[in-house]
Amino acid sequence: MQFSVYQESHVGARKVNQDRMGYSFTRDALLLVLADGMGGHLRGEAAATVALQTISAVFQQQATPYVKGAERFLEEACMAAHREIHRYAALHRMPETPRTTVVVCLIQHNTATWAHCGDSRLYWLRDGHLLARTRDHSHIESLIEKGKVPPSARATHPDRNKLYNCLGAASAPKVELSRRASLQAGDTMLLCSDGLWAVLDETELVDTLSTRPVVRAVPELLQAALRQGGASSDNVTGLAITWQGGPGLADVPTEVMSTTITTEALPQDLHGSTIAGRSPDPGIDPFDEEQIEKAIAEIRGAIEKSSQLLK
Repeated sequence: MQFSVYQESHVGARKVNQDRMGYSFTRDALLLVLADGMGGHLRGEAAATVALQTISAVFQQQATPYVKGAERFLEEACMAAHREIHRYAALHRMPETPRTTVVVCLIQHNTATWAHCGDSRLYWLRDGHLLARTRDHSHIESLIEKGKVPPSARATHPDRNKLYNCLGAASAPKVELSRRASLQAGDTMLLCSDGLWAVLDETELVDTLSTRPVVRAVPELLQAALRQGGASSDNVTGLAITWQGGPGLADVPTEVMSTTITTEALPQDLHGSTIAGRSPDPGIDPFDEEQIEKAIAEIRGAIEKSSQLLK
């Protein structure tokens, strides 16, 4: 596999960044995960962190070096994350179980399959066109689907932030699975929190991702969302890849060489990941703004080192 990847997150105008994102890969499989802790509930950032770590752990157990049964894996991993959030809350005697949205994408054999709970989104683009995006599990989307309000109401309807599906709730989540998508070289996939998509026009989002490499597009989109959000900006997070398919670093533009990963030379039992390993202490924000910036720098360094080794 070969893909260029970039991820970044900002706290915005909030006190705590409750967004979490990361990716893991083997020689033959790539996992992308983004979770947005729900601010209306205690310790949403803990739920997002536990979800990220649990889904990554299930991937590392099953990707040997690829996952057998993508849909089953996505559903099992999300349900395992839901259970781990409840276990975490019980272990730390929390008065309320924290909750999080999640969107997960598994890519292997040039095929992508994704799942989501809540309103964290995935966008799939090719040649400047939006081929697919996830449908939010929100009251407003339900009303639009039933024809009770027009699509234009997404930005202004008073119920636009009410979700009916997430990880960590009292009832089990409904994990919505996509159809399998056959990828072509040049396809771009973006996972993002509502702090990004809710304030940007979809045309702007598609145009930026279609005309710039992800190493430029993601920071530009995040900065645009922060400007638009202003003093009320939510946490803003994006994780994007451009799929290159098979090996061939000579075909990759110089600008994106440092963010390109080629897995052909990896041993079958090796896993690479930007996702940390253990659940957070309940009294500490495991990824404050300073740590996020440090993680971004470390990720960039690791990608550059990987590219040099595989030349």
